[in-house]
Amino acid sequence: MKVIASSLRKGNAVEIDGKLYVVVFAESIHPGKGTPVTQIDMRRISDGVKVSQRYKTTEQVERAHVEDREHQFLYSDNDGFHFMNMENYDQLAVPADIIGDQAAYLAAEMKVKLSIYEGLVVAVELPQRATLEVVDTEPVTKGQTASSSFKPAKLSNGVRTMVPPHVATGTRVVVMTVDGSYVERAKD
Repeated sequence: MKVIASSLRKGNAVEIDGKLYVVVFAESIHPGKGTPVTQIDMRRISDGVKVSQRYKTTEQVERAHVEDREHQFLYSDNDGFHFMNMENYDQLAVPADIIGDQAAYLAAEMKVKLSIYEGLVVAVELPQRATLEVVDTEPVTKGQTASSSFKPAKLSNGVRTMVPPHVATGTRVVVMTVDGSYVERAKD
């Protein structure tokens, strides 16, 4: 199925010159002058080689047909990350290089979407947000403005992020799984 390059997102599978690639990063660039382009970083499924490609935003790209199925994260070990199909209880082991940096946000029993191409997992889509606890941060400084200042904090999954000054150690916060950025305090 052909789609325009600007519609590609992280996790999409594309077929170029008979080889299957998974999109790792996609960004549309609109310069002041000239033609808008889409920069796409991809990983070749067969051997893991990363490739960067630049397309005009209206150029057509062949998108591979993949099945997106909901799975539940079980555990990780030396074989990779193990997921269970929620419909038939089959288990799959996914190599660590496919999970990438998102591994820090995986929690037991988390529901994720696995993209499967001919029985092979090519991409993992986590929920957009995760709730984590702040395990280490600087104490609140009296008189510090709350408007635009942020301070560094370490989350329970080991990821470092920036949080507002009022957030103290032990506070549960919601962060984006894509980049670890702070969204809000958890409401639970």
